[in-house]
Amino acid sequence: MNATDRTPADLLSSALAADPGRPLVTFYDDATGERVELSVATFANWVAKTANLLQDELSVEPGDRVALLLPAHWQTAVWLLACASVGVVADMAGEPAAADVVVSGPDPESLEAARACRGARIALALRPLGGRFPQVPEGFADYAVEVPGQGDRFAPYAPVDPDEPALIVAGREFSGAEVVERARAEASEVGLTGPGTRILSGLPYDTWEGLNAGLYGPLATGGSVVLCRHLERAGQETLDQRIETERVSATAR
Repeated sequence: MNATDRTPADLLSSALAADPGRPLVTFYDDATGERVELSVATFANWVAKTANLLQDELSVEPGDRVALLLPAHWQTAVWLLACASVGVVADMAGEPAAADVVVSGPDPESLEAARACRGARIALALRPLGGRFPQVPEGFADYAVEVPGQGDRFAPYAPVDPDEPALIVAGREFSGAEVVERARAEASEVGLTGPGTRILSGLPYDTWEGLNAGLYGPLATGGSVVLCRHLERAGQETLDQRIETERVSATAR
C-alpha cells in the first residue's frame, strides 16, 4: 500500500494497481453453506457499480449519511467502500430517520426500522451470488436489480476530502484518514503482519474491531480476509479445515 493513501478508497485503488487478481474477500455463510471469493478486481468492480448507484441514481453528495443496517457480509464491505469512494458517511447500524439513504438486509426487523428513512431505501436479499428478492419489499429498491446496469468505472464529481467524516460505528465518528491510520496502526494487533497475510474473521461489523479485522486492516496491509457469517454454526473440525484450506495465518472471533 502507498504511504500517500489517505482514504479507504485510496487503499482499494492501490490494491487494484498492485495486484488485481489476488483474493481480497472470501465470504462464508455457515447457515447456508455459501462460499464466495472476490479478487481485488471483482470487489473493485462491485464498489464502482455501487458508487455509481449512489452518486448518479440516488443523488447523494459528500457529507450525506447512508445508514447501513447490514451484517458482516461481502456486500456490506462493498457498500462501505462505495460510500468512501463517493465521500458520504457510512453509518453502521445508524438511525434511519437521520439518514439520507438507508440500506437494509432482508430480515423483517431491519426492513421495518429502515422505513423511518425519508430518503431512498435499498434492500439487499443477501442471497448466494448476489441474488434478487423473490418479492421486493414494499417501499424499497432491490440492490440486485439496480446495481448490474451501473458503470464499471467510477469517478466522484467532487474530490473526497480525507479529513471529512467517513464512518460512524458504535457511536464513534472517523474521518477517512483516521480509518486508514488506525487500520495501519492496529494491523499487527490482529495478526496482519504485511502483504499476503490472510485473516479469518467471525466478528460482526457493528464495532471498529469487527470492521478492522474484517475489511480495513487487510486492505491497509495488502492482506485479505476470510469473512465468516454464522461462524458459531461451524464445528471445530470445519473451522480447522477452513483455516488450513484458506491458508489463514490469523483469526479474529
